[in-house]
Amino acid sequence: MGKLLRSLFFSLSIVWIVFFAVCSAIKSPLKDGPAAAPMAARGPIDGNYTYVCDESRFAALGLDMTDFYYCDSSAPYEVRAKDLVDRMTLSEKVMQTGDQASGVERIGLPKYNWWSEALHGVSNFGRCVFFDEVVPGATSFPTVILSAASFNQSLWKTLGQTVSTEARAMYNLGNAGLTFWSPNINVVRDPRWGRILETPGEDPHLVGLYAVNYVRGLQDVVGAENTTDLNSRPLKVSSCCKHFAAYDLDNWKGTDRVHFDARVSVQDMAETFVLPFEMCVKEGDVSSVMCSYNKINGIPSCADSRLLKQTIRGEWDLHGYIVSDCDSVEVMAIDQKWLDGSFSDYAAQALNAGMNLDCGTFNNRSLTEAVKLGKASQADLDHSLRYLYVLLMRLGFFDGIPAFASLGKDDICSAEHIELAREAARQGIVLLKNDNATLPLKSVKNIALVGPHANATDAMIGNYAGIPCYYVSPLDAFSSMGEVRYEKGCADVQCLNETYIFNAMEAAKRADATIIFAGTDLSIEAEALDRVDLLLPGYQTRLINQIADLSTGPVVLVIMSAGGVDISFARDNPKIAAILWAGYPGEQGGNAIADVIFGKYNPGGRLPITWYEADYVDMVPMTSMALRPVESLGYPGRTYRFFNGSTVYPFGYGMSYTNFSYSLSTSHRSTNINLRKLQRCRSMVYINDTFVPDCPAVLVDDLSCKESIEFKVAVKNVGRMDGSEVVVVYSSPPLGIAGTHIKKVVGFERVFVKVGGTEKVKFSLNVCKSLGIVDSTGYALLPSGSHTIKVGGDNTTSVAFPFHVNYIN
Repeated sequence: MGKLLRSLFFSLSIVWIVFFAVCSAIKSPLKDGPAAAPMAARGPIDGNYTYVCDESRFAALGLDMTDFYYCDSSAPYEVRAKDLVDRMTLSEKVMQTGDQASGVERIGLPKYNWWSEALHGVSNFGRCVFFDEVVPGATSFPTVILSAASFNQSLWKTLGQTVSTEARAMYNLGNAGLTFWSPNINVVRDPRWGRILETPGEDPHLVGLYAVNYVRGLQDVVGAENTTDLNSRPLKVSSCCKHFAAYDLDNWKGTDRVHFDARVSVQDMAETFVLPFEMCVKEGDVSSVMCSYNKINGIPSCADSRLLKQTIRGEWDLHGYIVSDCDSVEVMAIDQKWLDGSFSDYAAQALNAGMNLDCGTFNNRSLTEAVKLGKASQADLDHSLRYLYVLLMRLGFFDGIPAFASLGKDDICSAEHIELAREAARQGIVLLKNDNATLPLKSVKNIALVGPHANATDAMIGNYAGIPCYYVSPLDAFSSMGEVRYEKGCADVQCLNETYIFNAMEAAKRADATIIFAGTDLSIEAEALDRVDLLLPGYQTRLINQIADLSTGPVVLVIMSAGGVDISFARDNPKIAAILWAGYPGEQGGNAIADVIFGKYNPGGRLPITWYEADYVDMVPMTSMALRPVESLGYPGRTYRFFNGSTVYPFGYGMSYTNFSYSLSTSHRSTNINLRKLQRCRSMVYINDTFVPDCPAVLVDDLSCKESIEFKVAVKNVGRMDGSEVVVVYSSPPLGIAGTHIKKVVGFERVFVKVGGTEKVKFSLNVCKSLGIVDSTGYALLPSGSHTIKVGGDNTTSVAFPFHVNYIN
């Protein structure tokens, strides 16, 4: 990332805020969409060519391509990559280990910039993507936390496919690379974390399924998804799951991510922090994993061979490369001083641990010495480079991929993609309150649109965003539907004084309905900026209450935020009839919110995180990594799996304009597992005098795990409006087991049901995955006894049934 950006990342929060403000200013809306511009005569390689192994390109360099076996497209990628690497000197090899690989002109290898971003659309945050007169913008979809709220796996994959189409088109035009360091799949442990907007939420299974689907959307080439040799599987673009692992603190009360040592139990690592990454690699076949800044139990993640070489590369069989978070190796040497050695010691340690690419220049400066002094082997360096070049060959960097050659300007910011941005935002929006069926609004002639987000533009696209095709703010959307009086109520989201509240109150007095847009933005929660409380900033609460008191028509509150906000005052205020959470809804956010409020779309989103009450932050410091309650310190549990206190809104909460009923059918409610001679029963810790089975549990690794739980849920729409229902399945372990979860998500489906209609959803759950637990020593166990399967959330119609696991000797 370089020293300048590095200083921005790790300096005081105010510097980071200013940086984002500057970036936001650059992202000015293109009012009428991207203007047409003549296509420049350029290509992604050497300014003219679209792939490396072009005979005319070699001729222009004074080389004969037939002399270079790495350009023989009939040879296996691994053989070609070895030929390429073997042609380099040590110093030339080292110069390819940073994100700005220099290339080697004498052997026909061009430079390559590895750092592109595509978290929720193609972003110019990295070094490789840029916008200009040829590509003035790209579709900016909702931030991940809102897309996750849709609980719709097919939507997540479609988003990935669409983003990769625009990314590949931009690569063809010379405006982007092929390797995109997205998505962020860190589980949300604490509501104060500043990067919640980038993540799919607090449940490891939900996060893992988001990762699998988004990665598949980005990477898969239709027809080649199940290639036998996954190391040669062609890729549309390369995706990267980050940040591995236990990374969820940026800058909180003087503790920052580069100095933080995450003290994590083996139990929490296995069942929470590592699980989504395992799913991403094994099921998503992601082609890259990024290690994080923080230390884990004393060892920097990018220097831990157990995590990188043994787990990601070995146990999970990664088909791709491992990259550091930007300047992580330099952080080890300068900030963490982990080895108390020379720079070459740190470069060697990262390479020996299994890190293949340094986002930064530290390895470029230090790795040659490390090899010459014998601290690292040139053979390991060769292996790392081969991983990189095999990946680039799979992407068509060397040979091209004809199926994507025609993608260009017309495939960026298309009408279809912009409509998908609107649909994704609509699917994620969560209805939190709707007294007396106030929404959808009807027969409203004039509206007061007030609050700091009422005319939001850049705030809607959050961070890791590029320049959108164009913005549709709430003010734009509502103004197109009727008479609107707009008053911002606050100078900005910080809302540091009451100057603008009076005018907002006057507008509300004269309106048939008042819609208040409040919440947070990147000045409150962002990378390198964690929150210290869960309240609305400044005078926003006073603004909302005073407007509600004076309004003559119904009041609707719309919250834009990533993390939860304690709005219990609004939830309990009878003068506030309805509340929506809209996350950061992307470039089409205004249209999506208007569609929901006026009933063009029936909301069906569910909260992917718990919204805690404000005093939660006084109970536990962010630096405590424990998920389970710590009774000796009075710390409560974290996330819906371990926290049993009162909440503003629970995980999975979400209302609809219609009503649904469930009925359930299942052919069996138990499984008998015959134990063989070497399958041994394992003891567990039980609470008090709870009945202990003869065989409490068996190691999952000792079981075939072929058993499944199969059932069907009939979802009937018994209301007055067509709509979507999210059917969530939870499992709870047998009663009495100490230290395990209250419940956990084991499956979900989003289903659209017409009024009076019924749709059936079939679930087939693996018994080991769905009913298994992790004990305090890190063993995965399948307990015997009566587990509970519950379908539905706390605020929806639900059905449940017991499922028995019986071990027979």
